[in-house]
Order: sequence, then C-alpha cells, then structure tokens
Amino acid sequence: MLDIRRRRFITLLGGAAAWPLSARAQQALTPVIGVLSPTSPAAAVRNIAALRQGLRELGYIDGRNIAIEYRFAEGVTERLDKLVAELVALKPALIVVGSTLGIVAAHAVTTTVPLITIGLSGDDPVHLGLAQSFARPGGNLTGFLLSANAGLVGKRLSLLRGAVPRISRLGVIANPDSPGDAAELTVLPSIASQLRLHYRVFEVRTPEQLDAAFAAIAQDSFHALYVSWTPILNTHRARVIALAGQARLPAVYGFREFVRAGGLMSYGPDLPDLYRRAASYIDKILKGEKPGDLPLQAADKYELLINLNTAKALGLTISESFLLLADEVIE
Repeated sequence: MLDIRRRRFITLLGGAAAWPLSARAQQALTPVIGVLSPTSPAAAVRNIAALRQGLRELGYIDGRNIAIEYRFAEGVTERLDKLVAELVALKPALIVVGSTLGIVAAHAVTTTVPLITIGLSGDDPVHLGLAQSFARPGGNLTGFLLSANAGLVGKRLSLLRGAVPRISRLGVIANPDSPGDAAELTVLPSIASQLRLHYRVFEVRTPEQLDAAFAAIAQDSFHALYVSWTPILNTHRARVIALAGQARLPAVYGFREFVRAGGLMSYGPDLPDLYRRAASYIDKILKGEKPGDLPLQAADKYELLINLNTAKALGLTISESFLLLADEVIE
C-alpha cells in the first residue's frame, strides 16, 4: 500500500514539475503578429483599434493566444528598413504593413514572412514587382489596396468645388517620393484640365518643409488646397490643418481623421475598415493558408465628411443639398 501511494506521489510531483515547462512551451508557440505603421501611435489609433476589434471577433486576444508587436515610423520613411528588420528578427507569423513604401521595405527584407499590406494604391503591387496578379499575388504578399486613380482624384476635386463653387486656383500639397502621391500627381493634369483648374504643386518630403510650403502658398492667390494622403501629412495633420486655417484656405483631405481634427472636408476610403478586414486574412494565414493564394482586395467603402465648424470659421456657406451628400457632418 505504501509503495502504491509513493508511486502516486511521484507521478503527481512529476506532473506538477512538467506544467511550468508546458506553459512556457505554449507561450513560445504563441504566434507573433507584427504591425508596421507609417505614422505615429496617435495618428494610427483608430486603425489599430479596428485591427484589434477584427481579431477579437475571430477569437484572437493580444496577450492570450497571439502577441502583437507594433512599430511606428512617425512619418519618417528612412526608419522603415530598420523597423522591418526588428519585426522580422522576432520571427513573426506575419506582418501587417501600412503604406506603399512600408511594403516595399518589408518585401526587400523578407520574401518568406507573410505580409499583409494596407495602403498600396492603383497597380502598385504588380507594377512594383510585389505581386504576379490581383487574384493570385503569389509569393509572400496579400492585402488591401487604396485607389489613387483619376476617378478618386476627380471625385475629391469635384466635391471640393461643390462645397466651394468659386474655386479656380488650387494649391496641391504632396510628397512626390511617395508612390501613392506620385500616382495622384500623374493623373492630376488631366483632371485639372477637365475642371478648368489652375494648380501648383508644393512638395513636402519632411515635416520641416511644411512651414516653407505654406509660406509659399500665402504668396499666391489660391482659392483652396488639395492635401495628399502621404504618411508625413497624416502624421502631422494637426499642423497641416492649423496652417491651412491660418491661410484661410478650404482644403480637401483623403482621410476622415483630418476632418475630425478640424479640416474642412475629406473623401476617401474608410481606412479603419480595411484594418478590420485584414483580421480575416490574419486568421486564414494562421490556419495555414498561403498569402500568395489570397486575392488583393480594393477598398469598397468610401465616405465624405464635412466639418461645418471649420466652414463657418472660413466664412463659407455650404448648401443644404451638398450637405445631404455627406456621410457625416460635424457641427
């Protein structure tokens, strides 16, 4: 009887000793999900929240059955290579990458870690050699695309003129080194010609160039501004909006965050919706599907926002019929 009890005790003791090892092994097996944002934590807060919400809806909880590692470039593209290398060193199951420059940097560092892109525009994936096709990208990349085509640029400018009919001279703030901005600038001449708009491009590659750009804008007689969606401007949107206000110029932006921060109006894709949708691709990849077999998807939800408080501050009266077009009016 004593021997039986002794054997049971040894068995229990051995099991108890094994539990910590098992727990550590389970922790080591927790998949790491990398997130590379081109902007700052503050600028990306809604996108990150949407991604986490999408993951929760599929049963993934950060710190429980996944581990999310974030890296933020703060609008400085020179940081992207280093940040990608840091994430790859963590041996992640996949990396979610915002912006075209971000995915180019990530693809240069790794062709094996699955990459989910959010922010590529137009035909960038194929044109840049990142994907074989939209239906079957091949390789280690898939994700969601933003449009920078003539249709979207024309829509933004038409809406800007709908809100402010007197426009004929337009200042354009963009970073030509950003592929998305470069695509917009390519189609801008034909769109401006159709709308009979005279425009001038003010190049902003760094935050320090913002003041100089707006000083140059103040020296000419512009009626409105078109602000591109380069990560530099998104990261420093509070400064952009303040400078536009000081110049007393109505401006159209690509993302709703500008309007919520005091910009006049925006028209563009619902970026947080794309991050939420990215959770489904994370789920598929974690369950064994190859990113190259998952089609690249375009944004399918676009929204118009108008800030009436800003309109009043600029002395603008926006027609009731135009306000009815808006998805959201901030008063």
